[in-house]
Amino acid sequence: MPFDMYSFPRPLTLETTSEGLKRTTDPYASGDNGSIDFGKLMDIKPRPIQTQYSLDERSLNDIISSGLSSPRPPRQMETVKSSECLEALLSPSIRSSVGTPREHHAFEPHPMIADAWEALRKSVVTFRSKPVGTIAALDPTEDSLNYNQVFVRDFVPSALAFLMNGEPEIVKNFLLKALRLQSIEKRIDCFTLGEGVMPASFKVLHDPVRKTDTMIADFGESAIGRVAPVDSGFWWIILLRAYTKSTGDHTLADMADCQRGMRLILTLCLADGFDTFPTLLCADGCCMVDRRMGIYGYPIEIQSLFFMALRSAKSLMKPEGEGKEFLERIDKRLHALSFHMREYFWLDHVQLNNIYRFKTEEYSHTAVNKFNVIPDSIPDWIFDFLPLKGGFFIGNVSPARMDFRWFAIGNFMAILSSLATSEQASAIMDLMEERWEELVGDMPLKVSYPAMEGHEWRIVTGCDPKNTRWSYHNAGSWPVILWMLTAACIKAGRPQIARRAIEQVETRLSKDQWPEYYDGKLGRYVGKQARKFQTWSIAGYLVAKMMLEDPSHLGMIGLEEDRKMKPQLTRSASWTA
Repeated sequence: MPFDMYSFPRPLTLETTSEGLKRTTDPYASGDNGSIDFGKLMDIKPRPIQTQYSLDERSLNDIISSGLSSPRPPRQMETVKSSECLEALLSPSIRSSVGTPREHHAFEPHPMIADAWEALRKSVVTFRSKPVGTIAALDPTEDSLNYNQVFVRDFVPSALAFLMNGEPEIVKNFLLKALRLQSIEKRIDCFTLGEGVMPASFKVLHDPVRKTDTMIADFGESAIGRVAPVDSGFWWIILLRAYTKSTGDHTLADMADCQRGMRLILTLCLADGFDTFPTLLCADGCCMVDRRMGIYGYPIEIQSLFFMALRSAKSLMKPEGEGKEFLERIDKRLHALSFHMREYFWLDHVQLNNIYRFKTEEYSHTAVNKFNVIPDSIPDWIFDFLPLKGGFFIGNVSPARMDFRWFAIGNFMAILSSLATSEQASAIMDLMEERWEELVGDMPLKVSYPAMEGHEWRIVTGCDPKNTRWSYHNAGSWPVILWMLTAACIKAGRPQIARRAIEQVETRLSKDQWPEYYDGKLGRYVGKQARKFQTWSIAGYLVAKMMLEDPSHLGMIGLEEDRKMKPQLTRSASWTA
């Protein structure tokens, strides 16, 4: 039972006025070491799509490259408009079906942008003549297998690209179809799954004779290891908030069915059980890093997504009826989860030195080594990898075991959800810059670091031939993570990091036909079994590019820090009289 407590396998317009919200400087710049006022940025809404002049990419790049002099004064950025940025990004859907730059543009957009939009549109799936998602990959040289399905997690970057481009219909249809599938009975080998489980994917079958469409959902019964996806429900809630923030349309989230859908998802993951941790217990294979990669327990990716889903649900859920009780439960869990993650999952030089000096077999409330971690179990590589300046959330924490590996998705989503404090977000960015070759390499971006090798690889992965060292989920390089990196960099006030990564991607990704992942220590080789024309590699690049040019898009996916979630350290109530 992969989802039980044991093995959780009216569009807004920003008007330009002489006073008020008029921008006169770079949206990234400030007087405090390059940090940005995220609160103000979150309030900015892109304009509805219009045909207007383009934002000069060269001037924007000059602006965001701190310390670089410009041959001419930078253009004043008055309300960085979605229409201007998207004109520069050449969205084929808005202007023409050809997808070629207009001749009167002051500069030529990168040719990858046109290629990306064309490929993304080819991946669109329709159900009864309405777009409902994008397939995972459209590689003509490989058997489709399940890559011809619409995966919930895979569709998220596609959805963000369409929202940023002023095309919310496909996102709305997807949200409603996934919600409809949530309500059907779900079975795996005669066992019934929880009522709120969201599908991992769905497939649309067209019958040209009867002229009918059929939608078939997969809840894990076809997945490797037969593990239900824990992250699908979280991504659905996160995407519902992104749709609401982008369009200003609250009617979808306010629907009784959507409110019920959120409650069902939360019922599963907020359930009381024997596990007393405030984090979520999950099985290997329940998220993007799957196929037995040794993440069983409390993987950082799931905890970050769990945190963001809780905060997103809190902003969308109506207090009437059952909503009030759920909001109270969300608040309670958020406080416990934020403390637990920031206190026990965070690693920097100071904390590593503390763990190195841990005493073991400690009893009572005075114990410092609360999880009884044996210092000799600390891997040698972490001492050289962790710089004096920088830090990150480690992969996993459980009794007597700490997984010190870096997982990109969990750390970037921690920044976007504000699970990471502003200081921790800066430290993660410091780590990225200090360990660029290890974490980014030649083709961004490592999904994890370092790779498992030799005996460890044989034992943990079961000799998985796809997860050999520096490949696939075993420290392979995934271009899709580029959008998360870009969003996290903007939120942390370090857009130059994202710009550097995007420039690296633009040297090869389109020429290599948009592969799923890259192999090698530096990510130089197209993955042995990587699908070409992988949709989320395409969409991830578009989202990163659009977000860097129009940082107001960050409001869809980013959350401000909740100052109330800084509880004071208190002693356990279990021993207090």
